[in-house]
Amino acid sequence: MCYTHRSPDKETVNEDSLALVDIAPDTSVLMVADGLGGQPGGATASEIAIQALAHSLERTDRTPREAILEGFDRANHQIRDNGAGSATTLAVVEIQANRLRPYHVGDSMIIVTGQRGKQKLFTVSHSPVGYAVEAGLLNEEEAIHHEERHLISNVVGAEDMNISLGSLITLAPRDTLLLASDGLFDNLYYEEIVALIRKGPLRSAARRLVELAHHRMACRDNAQPCHPDDLSFILYRPTPRQ
Repeated sequence: MCYTHRSPDKETVNEDSLALVDIAPDTSVLMVADGLGGQPGGATASEIAIQALAHSLERTDRTPREAILEGFDRANHQIRDNGAGSATTLAVVEIQANRLRPYHVGDSMIIVTGQRGKQKLFTVSHSPVGYAVEAGLLNEEEAIHHEERHLISNVVGAEDMNISLGSLITLAPRDTLLLASDGLFDNLYYEEIVALIRKGPLRSAARRLVELAHHRMACRDNAQPCHPDDLSFILYRPTPRQ
């Protein structure tokens, strides 16, 4: 289940891009990129990243892991060679049968939750605020309202880009995977997201995420997060075995 839409408070283009690429009967790659707003060519940067990764996956002489890492490198060089000073985040998940591996650069995040809400994966945002949360220096409430929450320390398009590569995770039949740009995580708390996606049809879960995220973006209640932004996400759940 995929969704992308530009921020409700702007008339410029959506700077997010996403894709799902099937490379074998039991192997797929999911990806979400969020071009940096306020920089030239944010939308172009996210498109370059997705296209570079998809192109790398077309080759059949390498493992998905090798192709994905090459795709990150290819995207980084192409964005830098573009000469516009642009950059993007990039969150990617490789799924083979019932196993997945996450990769990410920036603050687009990846989570996996069990049907009962057990946290099985939660990537760390590559940002000062994200690292502070991971270190226990900030809680989620403080982080989501922090004035520097949009500062990112690692992007595709930087000379010193580095890729966070996670371990293989085995998916249970009712686990739910979510990849999303910060338009989701800057407006909804983690527990809210999990409560909306952990069970029930994915289409219904996607609709609930969109409704609540856009409600928050339009709300001016200081007690709730309100950060209008482009919103993109992919929801995935393993197909039950027959």
